[in-house]
Amino acid sequence: MQLRRAVQTSLILFLVSLTASDFAPCARPQQQPLMSAADVLKLPVFPAGERIPYGKDPLQFGELRIPKGKGPHPVAVVIHGGCWISKFADLGLMAPLAGALAQAGVATWNIEYRRVDNPGGGWPGTFNDVAAAVDCLRALAKTRPLDLKHVVTVGHSAGGHLALWAAARSKVPKGSPLYSPDPLKVRGVVDLAGPGNLRSFLGRQEQVCGDRPITKLLGGSDTEVPERYRVGSPAELAPLGVRQVLITGAQDRAVPPEYAQEYLEADRAAGDSVESIIVDGAAHFEVIAPGSTAWPAVKRAVLTLAGFPGQSDAAEPALKAAFKLIAAERIRQHVMELAGPECKGRGAGYPGEEKATAYIAGQFKSIGPGAEILKGVRS
Repeated sequence: MQLRRAVQTSLILFLVSLTASDFAPCARPQQQPLMSAADVLKLPVFPAGERIPYGKDPLQFGELRIPKGKGPHPVAVVIHGGCWISKFADLGLMAPLAGALAQAGVATWNIEYRRVDNPGGGWPGTFNDVAAAVDCLRALAKTRPLDLKHVVTVGHSAGGHLALWAAARSKVPKGSPLYSPDPLKVRGVVDLAGPGNLRSFLGRQEQVCGDRPITKLLGGSDTEVPERYRVGSPAELAPLGVRQVLITGAQDRAVPPEYAQEYLEADRAAGDSVESIIVDGAAHFEVIAPGSTAWPAVKRAVLTLAGFPGQSDAAEPALKAAFKLIAAERIRQHVMELAGPECKGRGAGYPGEEKATAYIAGQFKSIGPGAEILKGVRS
């Protein structure tokens, strides 16, 4: 079934790649559409080995994926985004990334947590959930091959904020509701399109989220509860004392690159080691999509900060194949939206049919071992 779908979508890819002279007037070549969250959810997911609670609330759990081999393995704590609001995302959005990193040799702890609209979420519950999830690695490592000297946090969007904050927990003063006496130390942070400065992002929160989630997360504005911003916004805890890599799509309209640049300049001035990578042809979701134009930079950053050179990744062909097919469907939708009514319901017998048949046969071969890996995983 997976291969049949792959062949059908490969045909779509061929059709939309033809020039106008191949079957005018229907074809109107367009730039490849940018990804959405729905596109990420179509990517293959390599199953988690275990779903483990780190607390008593139903939302306090994580999915642990451990690479093959003896270990101990470096660990990436993976934190999803979604405007700190439950309706926008859950840990399933980061499952493709978590699975791909595990295939590359890094154990992943993909965590769920209470958001501002969940009972117990917001201040201080959301922060304390992330802290408890990170510290839970100590218990997990007692019976599993995890290397706690090589832990990194990886977060997307709102999760990028939480990934930075998790690395800065040692800077939270005693007496704060966010204080932990012995936080697990991490080696570095990969922030994927996340705001590191909550004060700076306040003016944009309604435009991006349709709500005021930062205000709800902290329990007020920066003038109403300034002390909470001082311990909840990573920029105000600088220097974090760990290496940080900020990766943003050049076409990101949710958290544009200038927010990463602003954070980088301030954090470097405080003495931290921070790198910013801006990926052309990527927006807000390519940075969490294995196989995308942003994926090589993301994977390299995680492996580098984890102090791990990586291993032969058998999943890579499958990820590239799946991403190619999803991109093809997005292009088809975009072309049909712009095409004239004469293209609607177009069936067999179009110009270049023999050429398309040969192309499909070639696609069978080009997917190669990835086609077998795609079987049995979510598409």
